[in-house]
Amino acid sequence: MRGFQAEKFCDIRTPFYYYDLEVLKQTLSSIKSAVSGLDNYRIHYAIKANFNPKILSFIAQEGLGADCVSGGEIKAAIEAGFQPDSVVFAGVGKRDDEIRYALSVGIGRFNVESPAELEVIDSIAKQIGVVAPISIRVNPNIAAHTHSNIATGHEDNKFGINYPDLPKLISEVQSLQNVEFKGLHYHIGSQILDMKDFIALADRINEINEELKSAGLPIGDINVGGGLGIDYQDPDANPIPDFAGYFAAFRNNLKYDGIVHFELGRSVVAQCGTLINRVLYIKEGINKKFAIIDGSMTELIRPALYNAKHKIQNISSNGAPTLYDVVGPVCESSDVFGQDISLPECHRGDFIAIRSAGAYGESMSSCYNCRPLPQGVFSDELK
Repeated sequence: MRGFQAEKFCDIRTPFYYYDLEVLKQTLSSIKSAVSGLDNYRIHYAIKANFNPKILSFIAQEGLGADCVSGGEIKAAIEAGFQPDSVVFAGVGKRDDEIRYALSVGIGRFNVESPAELEVIDSIAKQIGVVAPISIRVNPNIAAHTHSNIATGHEDNKFGINYPDLPKLISEVQSLQNVEFKGLHYHIGSQILDMKDFIALADRINEINEELKSAGLPIGDINVGGGLGIDYQDPDANPIPDFAGYFAAFRNNLKYDGIVHFELGRSVVAQCGTLINRVLYIKEGINKKFAIIDGSMTELIRPALYNAKHKIQNISSNGAPTLYDVVGPVCESSDVFGQDISLPECHRGDFIAIRSAGAYGESMSSCYNCRPLPQGVFSDELK
């Protein structure tokens, strides 16, 4: 467990997020290696995964673009050094002020998700006196093999438009004066590990492209979204996601030679982040033991929200393996990180590491129960 020397953490208030910048650097290097020679591929980092300013600056310096879903994320991206024309702006509920801000800074693309949104963007762009570059987000009706809360590509969800409505919407874009059709956007979900899902998306895009060509309609460039998953069970064995397999799924199956955009979030930052906690109490139940830690669902909501499983480690003890329910102090029965987890015998004050928490950890934290937001601590800050 590189970097997890408990003595380094003794003077830091827990819970906090520990970020290993070497892991992040290796991850970004792996992405670059996987797309080497593919000059038509454009990688955008999905800021919703983690918008810690230092993380953003580190990624921006590596030349990635930004995938944003709010005006606040666009602002954070630009302040961190992302180029405005590399920013794509998605989301089903873009506010008027967010659209105005995005237009004022000159973002590269709006990913439009409904006819009503298209009309609003055209109207605001007309008021400002600019032309808004837009892609249309298409619902490909593909059910990805992932949790239902993070599957987005099947019909009758709130994201995108269904294919039967696409030709009409493209024609409408062409009739408007202050929007310019630039391409099509897809995204089928998150934490996808089965490359067959991405191959199915590539095949579906091929079908849609052929049908649009036959109808004499433009395609523009293609945005395939993101969704690549990580190994939550064994982050030490697999710290780098399967970028080679992911990009190969599109390189070998997507019959398209134009610009292809990718929006990677979790796979970029998840493995570099760990939530560090201390044991507050060991509590004996009727049939089990509880390790009550000071971290909670307010710092890492994924287990409560998705029933997500993170690897949990006691990095302070070499005691005999013991089964614990690892729980937080928040007044909710769902504030549980894991049940019947085998850990070296725990004691008050032990450091508990919850791994693979760099994505949707700090960015989804809250102040519920009036708890302070966790700080981020970086590997280059510890001696």
